[in-house]
Parts: sequence; structure tokens; C-alpha cells
Amino acid sequence: MGLLSGLLGLASDVDVEAVRRDLEPMLLPNEEIDLAFAVVRDLIIFTSHRLILVDKQGMTGRKREIHSIPYRSVTMFSVETAGTFETDAELRIWISSQSAPLTRELSRGSNLSGIQRALAQGVLGRK
Repeated sequence: MGLLSGLLGLASDVDVEAVRRDLEPMLLPNEEIDLAFAVVRDLIIFTSHRLILVDKQGMTGRKREIHSIPYRSVTMFSVETAGTFETDAELRIWISSQSAPLTRELSRGSNLSGIQRALAQGVLGRK
């Protein structure tokens, strides 16, 4: 497993093997899924090479938009926590070739510190 495998028991509420089976056609032969988070119906997946964001759309969730972001392309990220009267937090990821950040709404119960730690490890801890 990759560098983030130690966080798996604490931060992940997604079966990594199920995610692996689902994404197998798009993974590289030596690419490992380190960590996966479920955010409502969507997924945030940290692999040994990149960040994968899966946005499930429609009533059934069968239609999906998948963003594949190499860690080297992430220039900055932020997590805005929910306030007293707000229900959602927000994740923003700036990618080197885009002027506007990629934004995802996170539910109040999302593991914000785990997501931040995993992003920091992917962006800052890899070469």
C-alpha cells in the first residue's frame, strides 16, 4: 500500500477494494488506492499518483463525472468549515492550468481533517 494506508482505519468510510474494482479500468498497473472518502454520493479518492474526484449525477447516480488530477498540478487547496448556522463545508482545489478552483461541497459530518491531511500528503509529500 501507499503512504496513506496508515490513515485507512481512521479516516475512510469507503471500502477501498470496492472502489478499486469500480475504477480498475482507469488505474495504472502500479497505481494503488491509498484512501477514499465518501461525501454524500460523491467520492474523493487518493491514489499513489493522483487525486480522483467522482461526481455521481442524476437520480440513480449511474452518470458520473470523473476528475483526475495529478498531485503535481495542485498549486493550492483550502477547506472552509461549516459555521454555526451553515450545514455544508467547502473544499477548493486550485489546479495549475485553471484560473478558478475546483469546488466541492462537503457535508458537516465529513472528515475534514482527514481530507486535508491526505491532500497535504499527496501534494507536499510526493515528488
